[in-house]
Amino acid sequence: MTNRIDSRMRRAALALAGAGVVAGLAVPVLAQGNGLAMLGTLAKGEWTIRQRGGAPDRKICVRSGAELIQLMHRESGCSQFVVEDGAARVTVQYTCPGNGYGRTSIRRETPALVQLESQGIESRTPFQLTAEARRTGTC
Repeated sequence: MTNRIDSRMRRAALALAGAGVVAGLAVPVLAQGNGLAMLGTLAKGEWTIRQRGGAPDRKICVRSGAELIQLMHRESGCSQFVVEDGAARVTVQYTCPGNGYGRTSIRRETPALVQLESQGIESRTPFQLTAEARRTGTC
């Protein structure tokens, strides 16, 4: 009787461990998708970024929506990892060799209005940005 209970417990433990490994592998695969389809639904043109906290407004030209991801790291050559890729929200973590890293979340309210949150390190200095970005014209 004891051998049968021990055998069942071993099988249950192995099944749980196997499920944990499978679940652990599934999350990174899902997170690494690079679709970011929501960004493609944003209106193209000039966008004004209004930071909370009194920083001056900034204007950028949005062609694909991806321009909103690396507001503090404008250089190319940064690697990106998609954390969340939803219909109304995307989150991307990125690393720029020699210049730091960041994590940006973009929440779409309308095709011409998004909420931005970004934080990280740029030129060895920490930053945290909370802003609203709105399409304001053509570029």
